[in-house]
Amino acid sequence: MIHYVCKYTPVELLKGFGEECAVLEEMPENFEMSDQIAHANLCGFGKSVIQAVLEGKVEQLVLVNCCDSMRRVYDVVKSTGKCKFLYMLDLPHNDNECEKVKFAGAIRRLKEAYEEYSGKTFDKNVFLKSFVQPATEKHPYIGVLGVRVSGVLEEMIRENIHMDVENLTCTGGRKLSVIPEELQAMDEEEMFLMYADVLLGQMPCFRMNTSTRRNQLYLDPNLKGIIYHTIKFCDYYGFEYASIKKFIKVPLLKIETDFTSQSAGQLLTRIQAFSETIEGLEDMDSGKEISEEARKRMESGVYYVAGIDSGSTSTDVVILDQEGKIKSTMIIPTGGGAMMSAEKSLERAIEKAGIQKEEIVRIVTTGYGRAYIDSGDDSITEITCHAKGAHYLNPGVRTVIDIGGQDIKAISIDENGAVKNFLMNDKCAAGTGRFLEMMARTLGISLEEMSTKGLEWKENVVISSMCTVFAESEVVSLVAQNKDVADIIHGLNVSVASKVGALAARLGKSNSGEYMMTGGVAKNKGIINALEEKLGAKLYICDEAQLCGALGAALFAYEKCKSGE
Repeated sequence: MIHYVCKYTPVELLKGFGEECAVLEEMPENFEMSDQIAHANLCGFGKSVIQAVLEGKVEQLVLVNCCDSMRRVYDVVKSTGKCKFLYMLDLPHNDNECEKVKFAGAIRRLKEAYEEYSGKTFDKNVFLKSFVQPATEKHPYIGVLGVRVSGVLEEMIRENIHMDVENLTCTGGRKLSVIPEELQAMDEEEMFLMYADVLLGQMPCFRMNTSTRRNQLYLDPNLKGIIYHTIKFCDYYGFEYASIKKFIKVPLLKIETDFTSQSAGQLLTRIQAFSETIEGLEDMDSGKEISEEARKRMESGVYYVAGIDSGSTSTDVVILDQEGKIKSTMIIPTGGGAMMSAEKSLERAIEKAGIQKEEIVRIVTTGYGRAYIDSGDDSITEITCHAKGAHYLNPGVRTVIDIGGQDIKAISIDENGAVKNFLMNDKCAAGTGRFLEMMARTLGISLEEMSTKGLEWKENVVISSMCTVFAESEVVSLVAQNKDVADIIHGLNVSVASKVGALAARLGKSNSGEYMMTGGVAKNKGIINALEEKLGAKLYICDEAQLCGALGAALFAYEKCKSGE
């Protein structure tokens, strides 16, 4: 097996030696081995290549000198001696006639190097048969664009998007327009020149000096949405994303990874929420159908539905009656697993309502733990549920800001409570509920005290770092300097508000509608004041703010029952 990393790799040439070829797309859990020999700021994909080699998963590898990172990867991999065959292909960054001649020469040198290494003879007929004709028929689809996605991430996208998905990234968009019969009649020099021409004639990578043809990707009338992937410490596609997001007319989701599987939960939430946004829940046909037993209970005229929001900090439940009014609510700390916490919170909500569990005809789950709750009839992302709940509580809301235990979300909604667009922070805990909990522990006070004490500030103390670890060190240092606790808390509130405000600003204007804050942090008066100052607008806060996700889930359950009556 020969692994490669770039769509400009002459895969058909390597197949002409009777070898199988595959894109190297390992997405490791961590970079424990590669971090020992690679620079800390090497891009995640580069580290994943080194990690795969060190783990013995790659014996033959063809790299392309498309960027400095790949050149460094080549040097590091070569130094390990782990690859039996390692080759760096010289790729031109233009597609003019001169560069095509150079690239044809580079392809021939790769051929000669593999002949010398393997002792095999290049078979022209096998080479010609390996060309696959690209499909011409087009259907509406979601395009995955940007830098390469791993097989794990691509599969996640395909499983959760209920439309055709096309991988148009730098490795997935490999399409060669070749007529093998024409190549058959050519001598080797002509054949490799034509081969270089079609390889360089593909949809250009953004690293190419001339990449203007890439606008064809965004102007395709069959394109119904874009999932744009970038990798940390890789600026190329970040530049493209910044340039296209202002002009495209289709829904756009940006996801950034470090090319490990550690943020799979957040990625899944974003992808599922994007699917719910562009396709509409009514078209997705998700969840269980209403059972006959539930229908009989509904015919009696007295029945209930429930929404369960399984978050990292708390598990919240809302029960609605047959008229869609709140019957009971419950909030308990999440602990002992999502399933156990969900059952416990639901039992307490049922007891509080004075009803029987059998009277609940439908349960919808949401939150990060939703996939682990077996008792639910349907599962909907917290982004869609927060939008639904916010609209129920205040129909005038157009922007929802949710600060949860482990993430921050800014959600733009329309007049019907449907999600128009959303943004989330990455897997960093900065600015989240966990961040505030850690700062409270560092200061030796409760979250309740922290909520109000910062309102008494006198000196404007600046917390320069939003990294949880570094911010904690700053707080410890400020305490040692005898800075007043109220001033330190105010500095923390401003730093959180700056991060959240920046996220909301990236989302765009709220279409003259109101802002609403949801989640447990909505109880923090200091954060609210600081955020209102950053936004230049008032935040709508209600008693049910922490229950917004569970309320939205319950409303979806209620609407499903009403539509099925």
